[in-house]
Amino acid sequence: MRLFHTPGSPFARAVRVALRETGLIAGVEEVETTLRDPASALLPHNPVGRVPALLLPDGTTLTETALVLPFLDSLGGTYPLLPPGDAAARAAFGRILGMMDGIAVWNRELRRPPEERSPGVIALETARAQRVAAALEAEAAAGHWALAGPPDAARIMLGCLLGYAERRHRAWTWREGRPALAAWFDAMAARPAFEATLPPVSGL
Repeated sequence: MRLFHTPGSPFARAVRVALRETGLIAGVEEVETTLRDPASALLPHNPVGRVPALLLPDGTTLTETALVLPFLDSLGGTYPLLPPGDAAARAAFGRILGMMDGIAVWNRELRRPPEERSPGVIALETARAQRVAAALEAEAAAGHWALAGPPDAARIMLGCLLGYAERRHRAWTWREGRPALAAWFDAMAARPAFEATLPPVSGL
């Protein structure tokens, strides 16, 4: 199998972390690619041009983190990322994915020239991120995100989301007033799978 990714994508990073945490990385070749590039090596396999994109031996290409991570559970890793029948785990995963989608929109707005930015979109996504982060801080303080074993899909995605904010969306000072969430992230970021997939720092 081949996994197309970009170093800065938190969505692709979540799959890269999951492959390492579940012991499946040995069977996957990671291929760094380009986006928004008509010559990208990704496009013959995924004309949508998005990562992560997992190319299977039969030529099928799976894309979108929400589909790739559950598929990994069918490959016989060391533990399930989304345990069957665990609605709470899927609800948590979906909430973090929704938060990440909003932050990605916010980040894209900030990368536009100032005169092309939408203040309304920025305000909406800022409020969304702050609202979810407040809930996460309360949950982290109550111990709800503590690890009882290796991280599931929601915890992997949350670690990648906060890592993205830490290094590629620094306009959002998410640590302020959230000591429990910050402590949780620092512990997660120290795991070898996260250290091995650290994204580069951007200018934002």
